[in-house]
Amino acid sequence: MIDALVVSNIILWLIVVGLAVTVFALVRQIGVLHERITPAGALSPHAKIEVGEPAPEMVLTDLQDRLVRVGGVSKDETQTLLFFLSPSCPVCKTLLPTVERVARAEVPRVRVVLASDGELEEQIAFADEEAPKGIPYVLSTELGMTYGVGKLPYAVLIDKNGVVAAQGLVNTREHLESLFEAQRYGVASIQDYFEEKAK
Repeated sequence: MIDALVVSNIILWLIVVGLAVTVFALVRQIGVLHERITPAGALSPHAKIEVGEPAPEMVLTDLQDRLVRVGGVSKDETQTLLFFLSPSCPVCKTLLPTVERVARAEVPRVRVVLASDGELEEQIAFADEEAPKGIPYVLSTELGMTYGVGKLPYAVLIDKNGVVAAQGLVNTREHLESLFEAQRYGVASIQDYFEEKAK
């Protein structure tokens, strides 16, 4: 009976050691995969206004009947994040808290402008329920057409000099944050940065 207990103990310890080796190998493999996979930035389809070009200066009216200037040199040296959205876009809704955080916490300061088009009543109801308070929300088909927005959610980062610093489809928080990373690295997109680095 004692021999059976010793044998079972030895077998259990061999299993534990085997599992530990397996877990170590898996953790190591995850680390290797993490190094090989580059972070995915905002997808940048062909745009009407390319990164590095001046953003057209436009004066629009938001849902509160306030004038909102988009583009041009910023008088208070803030950047502008145009976030194109729609009430019928579920991804847009999930990204709104991140957009609000950008407006409140990004350094240097970022002014966020929400942009959409469509029926006024639907937009007002959506803004009341979902949109962060205090952030301008404009309705303008012309604005979307100017930037060639074809899919949502889409974001354009305009620097303090009125130049398009980064832009693209932003389906996740990481995509949205990649616009600021691309600007910091001085490239059109994070993908461009890693392509240059790989050369």
